[in-house]
Amino acid sequence: MERVSIMARASQLPSGAWRVRVTDPDTGKRISITAPTEREANYKALEFELGKDRKARIGKTVGEAIDDYIALKDGVLSPTTIQGYRKIRRVSLQGLMDIPVKNLTQQQVQAAINEECKRVSPRTGRRQSPKSIHNMHGLLSAALSLECPDFVLRTTLPAKQKRLLELPPAADVIRAVKGTDVELPVLLALWLSLSMSEIRGLTVSSLHGDVLYIEQVVVDVDGLPVVKKATKAYERTREHRLPQEILRLVEQTEAYRQGNGFLVTTNRQTLIKRFHRYLAAAGVPIITFHQLRHLNASVMLALGVPNLYAQERGGWSTDHTLKSVYQHTFSAERSRVDSLIDDFFKQAYRQADTKMDTALNFTR
Repeated sequence: MERVSIMARASQLPSGAWRVRVTDPDTGKRISITAPTEREANYKALEFELGKDRKARIGKTVGEAIDDYIALKDGVLSPTTIQGYRKIRRVSLQGLMDIPVKNLTQQQVQAAINEECKRVSPRTGRRQSPKSIHNMHGLLSAALSLECPDFVLRTTLPAKQKRLLELPPAADVIRAVKGTDVELPVLLALWLSLSMSEIRGLTVSSLHGDVLYIEQVVVDVDGLPVVKKATKAYERTREHRLPQEILRLVEQTEAYRQGNGFLVTTNRQTLIKRFHRYLAAAGVPIITFHQLRHLNASVMLALGVPNLYAQERGGWSTDHTLKSVYQHTFSAERSRVDSLIDDFFKQAYRQADTKMDTALNFTR
């Protein structure tokens, strides 16, 4: 390692600033360290050298290992996944971040996870969910495995919780949004089981006759919409036959009339707020937009739709899902299933102004 002599003099630049040139031992490249005064320049050069000495002596810290893991994966994983990793790096497990990887112990990891389980979010006033704890531990484990393959974590994590969701009848939800500016996206989620990101990713070119192709999504990354030319998972790339009720709404969009563009242009937060406002105005219990997919699943269960077709329509994957779903399900039987589901929602659509007597329960 090239060392910076504290006796070395910085040179003055034409701008009046002072510069010391040193070699970065990690890259072998010459770098310039500048400061307003000669003394500051020499001090910063020495500080740089001491920092490199420390890193060579103790190795990467946990935080540096996570930073390197994120940098290694940022072109492979989805932008939303990377955004979630960066948030974990910034706000979670902070007691571990400055510990050298080679000095980290399982006891320290368990203590940090235990503290995270007790930490209350200042924004929501609630503790971290088991899913959030599993996500942060998964990132930590992956980063440590990359840096030190022999380091295998055996941390006790909180058990994932199952909640019973009581959902309103489909007809009530349709009644609440019928004729509003969110009718199309709500029906796409409720009737066809599309997710928010899939709905936002639909364009005029997604439609071929009365068949809708789901091949891209739009997600928010750092507050800005980002188009991903792929869905979340292999099974999520799929196609749906559009019923006339939804096709008519699509044909009324500005994008369809112009022949190009996104079918739904409302941003995520505005769409959710409007959806909730219309539910409340109609006296319908508030549910999340994502729970429209759960309601769709409960309808298919109540109608006796075979699991294979239900999984394909919703883009869900299980250990029993066939490797090539589309080779087997686009058939006369799939058409029968589509008609069965369409008939249910058409009836619900016609009866949207009347109250259904029973609610469907869905457990996730």
